[in-house]
Amino acid sequence: MNQSVLENKKAIVNEIAELVEKSASVVIAEYRGLTVAEIASFKRELLKSNAKMSVYKNSLVERAAEKLGHNELAQYLTGPNAIITCEDAINAAKVSAKFAKKHDCFKIKGALVEGKVISKDEVITLSKLPNREGMYSMLLSVLQAPVRGFACAVKAVADKNQ
Repeated sequence: MNQSVLENKKAIVNEIAELVEKSASVVIAEYRGLTVAEIASFKRELLKSNAKMSVYKNSLVERAAEKLGHNELAQYLTGPNAIITCEDAINAAKVSAKFAKKHDCFKIKGALVEGKVISKDEVITLSKLPNREGMYSMLLSVLQAPVRGFACAVKAVADKNQ
């Protein structure tokens, strides 16, 4: 093989590895049968969630996964695959699962979430969880509840004494 071709492939493997390292979640899905308009629509939805879809040769993705120590990711690398990456652990799964419900051609195969390879069913389960902002909101609500209750009790006592 030509030396420049090998160097180009090494650069792509490094690019994929860097993309995977920076991402909290990487969803692998088969997109065979989707139209260009449907893929464009999916990419727009991903951008709203700070996620990105890329397409690479499976062999290059497999090498990047091996380089990062995620050899078990190779089981999902057959056929035409889209690699959906996101800095948030849940957003890529949410958008992908929502799109998969509407389009039978789009099949989620598995994912790498925070360094752990998970199956399709786990991706679907993950997609049902609230995202980071939702979790923070729920936590703040729980932390605020005792203070709010105490404030209401003090106000009730003050109102009663008037």
